[in-house]
Amino acid sequence: MAAFTPLNFSLIIVLLVIASNAFSIKEASIDDLQLAFKQNKLTSRKLVKFYIKEVDRLNPVLKGVLEVNPDALLQANQADYERRIKAPGSSVGLHGIPILLKDLIATKDKMNNTAGSFALLGSVVPRDAGVVMKLRKAGAIIFGKASMTEWAAFRSLTLPNGFSPRGGQGKKPYNLSADPCGSSSGSAISVAANMVAVSLGTETDGSILCPSNANSVVGIKPTVGLTSRAGVITISPRQDTIGPLCRTVSDAVHVLDAIVGVDSNDNETKAASKYIPCGGYKQYLKPNGVKGKRLGIVRNPFLSFVSEPESQAFENHLQTLRQEGAVLLDNLEIANISTILNFAASGEATALLAEFKISLNAYLKELNAALSNLAELTRNGFQKLMKDNKLDALVTPGSFVSPVLAIGGFPGINVPSGYDNMGVPFGISFGGLKGTEPKLIHIAFGFEQATKIRKPPTFKSKEINNILETNKL
Repeated sequence: MAAFTPLNFSLIIVLLVIASNAFSIKEASIDDLQLAFKQNKLTSRKLVKFYIKEVDRLNPVLKGVLEVNPDALLQANQADYERRIKAPGSSVGLHGIPILLKDLIATKDKMNNTAGSFALLGSVVPRDAGVVMKLRKAGAIIFGKASMTEWAAFRSLTLPNGFSPRGGQGKKPYNLSADPCGSSSGSAISVAANMVAVSLGTETDGSILCPSNANSVVGIKPTVGLTSRAGVITISPRQDTIGPLCRTVSDAVHVLDAIVGVDSNDNETKAASKYIPCGGYKQYLKPNGVKGKRLGIVRNPFLSFVSEPESQAFENHLQTLRQEGAVLLDNLEIANISTILNFAASGEATALLAEFKISLNAYLKELNAALSNLAELTRNGFQKLMKDNKLDALVTPGSFVSPVLAIGGFPGINVPSGYDNMGVPFGISFGGLKGTEPKLIHIAFGFEQATKIRKPPTFKSKEINNILETNKL
């Protein structure tokens, strides 16, 4: 047994001090994080780096995060600096807190806004969404974009919840094979798995509430108009709203306080601003909030939709509410509930289908400034080159010319032109002005016949052969 000395006693004391000062980020609330900042146990940079590490570790399986903001660490550095100099507002609320946004809430930065679809990949938005402007003003760190059900589950009635072409299939952290629900699936998954502190989602019908329910997080679906939809890809101006998905009610309220308010780009926010209480929502985070409240209990038909354990838990929670002083009005009925719950019979499906086209066109119209810029680039670039030199086609190696052709809507053809020393093929591109396909085809065919480069694969790779053999079995 080692001898006890003043030296190792001092070491023990040091280790105990280090342990007492250690701070666990997992499951930490916003208040916990702010206290850790204040006590110099944590910085926003360390916090962001922790979440990036967790995304790298967990996201390949969970697929809750679509992309991490390349400027997240820069924003964290700025937050830490503001805290050091004691800038106004730098020690409260969302300042220095990373937040993940559903991939239909626009950010005027290096990230995409695509609703999970490749159709909008690379599109340039004119400005931050209204809620993002407010988040930045509050000092929040825009950590990244959350995966989601493509086009907010409006692309197809049979599209799996949590699936998008860009993000793949999102997985519920508690049970990987269970439905994560949607369409704000990634926002819920990421918060539940501690890949980010807090998140934002949107809802037309169930897209905040359902994934919150499915992933054991808190979701707030605000009154329509309370939070701005400007810069958000929406389905319905009547129904769409933006709200937080967080691990606690307190965290969700912190986020809600930051994002509510009037936005000149969303007329509904002016009318709804009358609902915002003086002093914000945090004042209502009181432990005795149930006492004296009259709560209506509607059992039919909702209890018939749940499992026996969930039904029993519901009964237990009703008893708890009674014990906390609530007045329960049990067995109430909602008139025409069966019709209301029927997406087609209620008329909701018809209305949303009509409104989605209007809403999407309105969002796309906001991209006009970017489109004007692309038109100018095309006019002064490719078109000028072709016309000044009276060219029939532009010839380039590989397919790297594709953006040049794409932004102007010009045709192009790529033809095999060789192989590298590993047998990997490459081609040549012929591009021209609009309507010049006859010339391009003529040129491409002539090139092909003159060179006859292409050859079939030989499947020399052992890996490919193994796959082929496996497929034969």
